[in-house]
Amino acid sequence: MNLKDRIGIDLGRRIRLEEGIEWAARNGVRYLDIQLDTAANALTTFDDARAAAVRTACERHGIHLGLHTLSAVNVAEYSPFVSEAMDQYLRSYADIYSKLGAKWIVVHGGYHFTADKQMRMEAALERLKRLVAYAETKGARILLENHNTEPEKAEIHYVPVSFEEWRYFFEGIQSPNFRLSFTVNHAHLIPEGVAGFCDALDFGRVDEVRLADCVRLGHEVHLKPGDGDLDFGDMFRRVEGKGFTGHYTNAFGSLDDMLAARDYLVAKAAEVGVH
Repeated sequence: MNLKDRIGIDLGRRIRLEEGIEWAARNGVRYLDIQLDTAANALTTFDDARAAAVRTACERHGIHLGLHTLSAVNVAEYSPFVSEAMDQYLRSYADIYSKLGAKWIVVHGGYHFTADKQMRMEAALERLKRLVAYAETKGARILLENHNTEPEKAEIHYVPVSFEEWRYFFEGIQSPNFRLSFTVNHAHLIPEGVAGFCDALDFGRVDEVRLADCVRLGHEVHLKPGDGDLDFGDMFRRVEGKGFTGHYTNAFGSLDDMLAARDYLVAKAAEVGVH
């Protein structure tokens, strides 16, 4: 499979899933990411018949479907009742996984309120351990994403952001069903940068690389490639050089923006000898 075919699209909440699959088929997109939290794509709208139709459509068009949990729900929750609901929320994604014929589920580490960071990280680790154990019974692959920074004086901060925070989770959960989703624009916002993450990361555990542009050490934005200062050629050289064979996911702008950017990204990769 060539590089362009490996670059997928994050549908997010932009389009009804069935319409997104048909759009992808018309445009030669083989990897799709979808959030199942709201409106026409809410988890609760998928009965067995609808889920089977989605699975059949993906199989017919050769599309690999991934699910993406909502980062606004706090995986690091520890309060009674809300905590139990968080477990149920994550399990619901694992439950629908095989019904839709999905291939991965992207999850997050949640967020803390500065003073309770360690408590939150411990709660998140234990919750993800429970999720992964449950996912093993469902044959589901869980991918933990590295998150973005928030302004230094913000009360709320995501985890994991730094490589060390990310490692806390992937060293704490040892399972073939627990993998990683590397978001390069999030890495670009912190001192380690894309280069630091790539140097330290075992790409044997990475199944997805997520793409958007931003400004080095700046704020969380998802710009079209070329509108920030992320060096995509160098990124491809480093990632592919570490033996990565998985898929990439464009996550910015409109569907048309993400589709058009595939050619730009392939050209940037070709400049450094990656095809």
